[in-house]
Amino acid sequence: MRKIVLLAVLTLGGCAAVGPDYQRPEVPVPAQWRLADGEMQAVANPGWWRQFQDPVLDQLVEIALQENKDLKIASARIEEFLGRYAFTRADQFPQLGADASGERTRTPAGVSLTDDSTIRSLYQASALLSFELDLFGRLRRATEAAQAELLATEEAQRTVILALVTAVAGNYVQLRSLDQQLAISRQTLETRAESLRIARLRFQAGLTSELDARQAEAEYYATAVQIPQLEHAIAQRENALSLLLGRNPGAIARGRTLDALVQPPVPAGVPSELLERRPDLRQAEQVLIAANANIGVAKAAYFPVISLTGLFGYVSPQLEDLFQGPSRAWSYGGILSVPIFTAGKIAGQVQAAEAVQQQALAGYEKAIQIAFAEVEDSLVALRKNRERLQAQEAQLEALRRSLRLARLRYDNGLVSFIEVIDAERNLFDVELTAAQSQSDVLLALIDLYKALGGGWVEAAESRVTGEPQPKAG
Repeated sequence: MRKIVLLAVLTLGGCAAVGPDYQRPEVPVPAQWRLADGEMQAVANPGWWRQFQDPVLDQLVEIALQENKDLKIASARIEEFLGRYAFTRADQFPQLGADASGERTRTPAGVSLTDDSTIRSLYQASALLSFELDLFGRLRRATEAAQAELLATEEAQRTVILALVTAVAGNYVQLRSLDQQLAISRQTLETRAESLRIARLRFQAGLTSELDARQAEAEYYATAVQIPQLEHAIAQRENALSLLLGRNPGAIARGRTLDALVQPPVPAGVPSELLERRPDLRQAEQVLIAANANIGVAKAAYFPVISLTGLFGYVSPQLEDLFQGPSRAWSYGGILSVPIFTAGKIAGQVQAAEAVQQQALAGYEKAIQIAFAEVEDSLVALRKNRERLQAQEAQLEALRRSLRLARLRYDNGLVSFIEVIDAERNLFDVELTAAQSQSDVLLALIDLYKALGGGWVEAAESRVTGEPQPKAG
């Protein structure tokens, strides 16, 4: 029996598996990013969000990595597919089992051959060894597919981490932007309350018409309308952050103001590196590898399946004699199963597996194209948002000076109150949009870190698993 098993193992190791071996498909890769310039620089991968220099944001990210429910689901799926891989891989090895039984039977008189009632005992203990010869690689291809599915699940978890960290940072930046817009609105409301008080006094003194007072009143309430809207938006953003943190809705701690957040440097990268850096692309490739291996599993059904079995044990009518030499029993043999006519069943399985592989290939190529587009979009957004913010800062300076001049001219009776109102309205609107533009610049940077992926994902993963990750090469 040992000789047969050894021969089977040697034969198994020397046979090639049916089906295509995986080769990474050739995909067109841009030589460089369309809008990349000298601004892009090498950046340390781990913990890029720490470069905002906001301890509160750092703490929120750490909480999300520990408590986010989507991440917990992704981690549990890894355990599921690890079990599936172990289950599938085990079929490549001999299976050994043991069995023991005992029974005592009484046959009544008139039924037994001796016309007397008889009592019989039978005890047995045996070990069964079974092993399928994987001559055509069906089990190896199945294991290859299971391993690829496991690796794809691990990359899926890293994709969740990628989205989670950037979502926490992005929502925090948007929350601080809303806080700044709320502060601007409240400050403007106080200014317009004073303007309204003065306009009413001037009207009561007969220095101006009622029109000035009503216009001041209208602008006051126009500003007041903004405050509950912003407070509503802040509450929604806090609830979104709470969900990312794995918490029930509630207030979120604040750290640095929007103006005080430090802009992280623009990360470096070339298009060809994206295939190795982004976990979603690595996941798509593992799905393709699994689909490729499953073609081999389907094609192996055309070939014979050879299984070896062996049994060794003891059978005795007396329990005390069970393990004595005369009670020994053994057997060994083999089973050959050959498909002869399946009415196209195997061909259909092969066709389906090949079609799934083509779908996975197209999905992989599409994922790469989407990744390239996301990097380009982030670079364009970063550059244009910075240009817009720079123009708005110049516009703000001009509007502040215009408001000072309008108030001076109004106090001297040279212009109507409408000019002051127009100057205040214009300044207020641009202050709000400038606060949004500040956050847009930071959000574009966050999107760029997400689009480029990188070793920081593995660094963040170590906070989830508690295990050190190898440094990215």
